[in-house]
Amino acid sequence: MQTFIGIVIALIIFGVLVLIHEFGHFIVAVKNKVTVNEFSIGMGPRIYSHVAKSGTRYSLKLLPLGGSCAMLGEDEDNNEEGSFNSKSIWARMAIVFAGPFFNFILAFVLALIVIGAKGIDKSYVTYVDEKSPAYEAGLRVGDQITKFNGAHATLGREIYLEEYVNPLDGSNISITFTRNGEKKSITYKPSTQKKAIVGMSYTSQDTKATVEQVTKNSPMAEAGVMAGDVVTEIDGTKITTGSDMAKYISEHPFGEKEVNITLDRKGKEIKVVLKPKVTEIADRGFVYNLAREKVSFGNVIKYSFTEVRYEIATVLKSLKMLVTGQVSANEISGPVGIVTVIGDTYTSAKSSGATVTILSLINLAIMLSANLGVMNLLPIPALDGGRIFLYLIEIITGKPIPKDKEGMIHFVGFVLLMALMVFLLFNDIRKLI
Repeated sequence: MQTFIGIVIALIIFGVLVLIHEFGHFIVAVKNKVTVNEFSIGMGPRIYSHVAKSGTRYSLKLLPLGGSCAMLGEDEDNNEEGSFNSKSIWARMAIVFAGPFFNFILAFVLALIVIGAKGIDKSYVTYVDEKSPAYEAGLRVGDQITKFNGAHATLGREIYLEEYVNPLDGSNISITFTRNGEKKSITYKPSTQKKAIVGMSYTSQDTKATVEQVTKNSPMAEAGVMAGDVVTEIDGTKITTGSDMAKYISEHPFGEKEVNITLDRKGKEIKVVLKPKVTEIADRGFVYNLAREKVSFGNVIKYSFTEVRYEIATVLKSLKMLVTGQVSANEISGPVGIVTVIGDTYTSAKSSGATVTILSLINLAIMLSANLGVMNLLPIPALDGGRIFLYLIEIITGKPIPKDKEGMIHFVGFVLLMALMVFLLFNDIRKLI
């Protein structure tokens, strides 16, 4: 039953994301007087349709899987009046760009709802070790951090993301912050200390203690722990939520002794034993806020933009980690994996009531919508970004790319994307087994 509900919710979320994406193409195409042959909600056979005076057929289709916007002559060598290719290069670029852009708009609107209800995790300092270089450099409790090692850090999660992507290694730390409206900047060399690490990140909120990432060649990886596993027990202590896990680790920091961990992997109990790896790590010397706090209406709007920026940065930095080998391709989730995450989010949040459940799912939709926008703008053939890239070549050379060659380029890109989807599908299934 839970799986069925998760699939239904996932279909609704995916459907809305794709529909908004296609609506972006549609509305800008109409504004540029491009003939839209059909705009449909859903996919598959039509169950209802109506042809408007403009000639556009509006259809409702059987499968609730997004929608489509079919424009006259979009993929053909057709320059008749009203066709896609009869328009200027800038009009075509605007129409193509509008799809991903509307996904960013949707992410912003959804962020307004979540931040208005739950607030935001402002990145102010909650604790500074008075013996640390950070304190000596002038950092104090209450300082509002705006940049951390060159990265935007308006949110506490932005600092967490930067540290995860670029772990502290003893090099100088640079921080920009405001105090009583005055902007200040400091740079200091962090102290180092020996610390036992296991190599993972996990959900540290009041939901299941789900392992989000496992560091390559870490004790966790060597023990066979996988992203998506849920920690239920550590050395005999029951772990119900991510908050429980964070508290336990804070009170019982890992040492050189072996650790017994019990995991839930899709309903199957797995027990692992691992020995933390003692290593020299840099200590930033301060603690920053990660708790959400309510803000004024004006700040809800301001921080909603910040939320979208954070989600976009998360996608881009994750892609960087994939390209540089910091994470493996096996850690990427495809459609099945995303459906599983949505189902787990619903299952974890529903015990806290309808409001928490809805806000949790909306928060997930923000991430997915921003993700869809960014991925579609990558300069890969068959994606919107691939089309924009070819248009840029046309602008630079002053010559349009022949339609047969453009079609072949997009066909090759489509085949490669389908191959990637098959890989992700099997990868997701492998994780479920």
